[in-house]
Amino acid sequence: MTVLSSRPVKPVEPGLLSRALEVAGRLANDATDVITATAGRGARPDQKDSPFDWVTDTDRILERHTRRVLTAEFPGMPVVGEEFGADVGAAEAEYRWVVDPVDGTANYVAGVPWCAYSLALVDAAGPVVGVVADPYRGQIYAAARGRGARANGQRITLTDTATTAGAIVCTELSRKGPWPGMGDFIERAAASHAGVRVLGSAALAIAQVALGHAVAAVLHSYHEWDVAGSVALAIEAGALVLDKHGEGALLPVDGLLVAAPGTADEVLDWWQRSRAGIAATQTL
Repeated sequence: MTVLSSRPVKPVEPGLLSRALEVAGRLANDATDVITATAGRGARPDQKDSPFDWVTDTDRILERHTRRVLTAEFPGMPVVGEEFGADVGAAEAEYRWVVDPVDGTANYVAGVPWCAYSLALVDAAGPVVGVVADPYRGQIYAAARGRGARANGQRITLTDTATTAGAIVCTELSRKGPWPGMGDFIERAAASHAGVRVLGSAALAIAQVALGHAVAAVLHSYHEWDVAGSVALAIEAGALVLDKHGEGALLPVDGLLVAAPGTADEVLDWWQRSRAGIAATQTL
């Protein structure tokens, strides 16, 4: 059985929540305009560790813009970003901003309509505010601790389901390709009549759970900036957020399962059995 987190979640000053939501929403709208205007149209990618791990001018421009606005609006709150790293003192700060300017950059470069801008305000307990822009669908998803989640201002609440049959489960490749046990995981899902989708954006994969389009999302590995914004959405919509051991946490560091409560145990079982099978094979 899954175990819920006992990590204390402190209340946040309402004025800070409101200001953070407003500024993050404005930045998400800015990112939407930039991404839709430039995707697949002459982007100049630089290769990182993998041929599909792109960095573009757009990533850098959006992160610089985000940092400038946040520094002006929230002086003293450090920013952690995919492209330019962590400000001094971020690890010790009471609050920090976490931004991924283009999550799904390979899709963005190719013009595949599936990428996101993700921004979150985080404290020691996890996301306080999360905003994710889904540019190709013209959607801004936003959530704040204790205030629920919304899509373009309309409240979203997860409708739970007790079965994975006929449902979608999302996952993502690791930086080096399929994660250990991924093939077995897909086979287990298929045996339960569920479909697995690998779409190329961790933020949007988790958002699909919050929106009720998928019953679960499994990430074998990730960075905080990939998921912090969408984890806020999932929590406020009513999803469970667990690590690979089935232990609850608001932002696990050891793998990530986000799921409708009624399907969490089943998907967790697929994941754990898939990993155990790989481990057993390696010891032979």
